[in-house]
Amino acid sequence: MDSKKKTLIIVLAVVAVLIIVFYRFFAGNYNKFVGLDQAVKSSWAQVENQLQRRFDLIPNLVETVKGYAKQEKDVMVEVTNARAKVGGATTVPDKIAANNELSGALSRLLLVVEKYPDLKSNQNFMHLQDELAGTENRIAVERMRYNEAVKIYNQTIKSFPANLLAGMFGFKEGTFFEAPKGAKEAPKVQF
Repeated sequence: MDSKKKTLIIVLAVVAVLIIVFYRFFAGNYNKFVGLDQAVKSSWAQVENQLQRRFDLIPNLVETVKGYAKQEKDVMVEVTNARAKVGGATTVPDKIAANNELSGALSRLLLVVEKYPDLKSNQNFMHLQDELAGTENRIAVERMRYNEAVKIYNQTIKSFPANLLAGMFGFKEGTFFEAPKGAKEAPKVQF
């Protein structure tokens, strides 16, 4: 073999190796960017999923608790008012009427208790409090996962020499989920 052929083979081999190296660099990094970008999007979808859960869950729980508390409150107010009328009645007809009213209120209370034997406002409020805490914890976990995915993505697209490729293909820095300015204040739930 003459030296020109050897040189040509060496040059072709070097060019082939360089092509493979560049291809692996571009394809590998590009695919990595796409995977990390999808991880960020997936993590954000989970944050939105939990925010939607809170949006759907909390008003329903509040209304449920309000309904139960109102039902107990109305019956208890009826019982308390009827009892007060019994205590204030001076004539026989007033006492009969007041006691009949008290009996009716007590029977409604017993119906409520029979229909919902474990109906107690404090348990419902505790359940609401647990659900609120659980939902907020789920949101916090998903926010943390999202921020972690953004951190990894941002580190990858900002690292040299991958940053050159990221810029060429339009991969932009991800945005961290930051707490709003008023987040240090505790949320107020009113019934």
